[in-house]
Amino acid sequence: MKLESKKTLELTQFVDADEIDVLYYEKPYFVVPADDLAEEAFIVLREALKRTRKVGLGQLALRGREYVVSLKPCGRGMVLETLRYADEVNKAQGYFRDIPDTAPDPELLGLAETLIDKKVAKFDPKEFHDRYVDALKDLIERKKKAKGKKIIEEADEGAPSRGSNVVDLMAALKKSLERPEAKSSGAVKTKPAKTPAKKASARKRA
Repeated sequence: MKLESKKTLELTQFVDADEIDVLYYEKPYFVVPADDLAEEAFIVLREALKRTRKVGLGQLALRGREYVVSLKPCGRGMVLETLRYADEVNKAQGYFRDIPDTAPDPELLGLAETLIDKKVAKFDPKEFHDRYVDALKDLIERKKKAKGKKIIEEADEGAPSRGSNVVDLMAALKKSLERPEAKSSGAVKTKPAKTPAKKASARKRA
């Protein structure tokens, strides 16, 4: 059954922002006043949400289906985010139940906290790049310069060797602490977590 899209949103509840688990957030949209007549009400609602530090919740029909949505201030405007329904979110307990509930080694924990403190920096999204896109652009440029000749890929000396997955965590943490400080820009290098395909098949980002 296709629902008719609405141009208005009725907010039915207000909650603290931290009450909504990040797993429920799906897609953001910028919200602006429809016209001069709506501008005053828009500004009043935006400022009221800022002062009370609340997020508005409601339901809105878009593209033939109804979504739960949240509304919160964003600069001079507001951001509306579609939320997943409860049955669309996989419960974490089913994935984490095999992880033992044991206290970590105090020395290892201390090293990890020191490493975190060392790499604390302000979040700047411009410092993070899609490495696949960067590598693709580089490959295109090299192919242009090669003018049809075969390109020989250089071996990556920093690639991890295959074999045992056993890691000496103490040695790894100490090695990380001994490395030179990262650039002042706060850039961070990461490696994707290897998650079993079956467990990574949760719907979209959940």
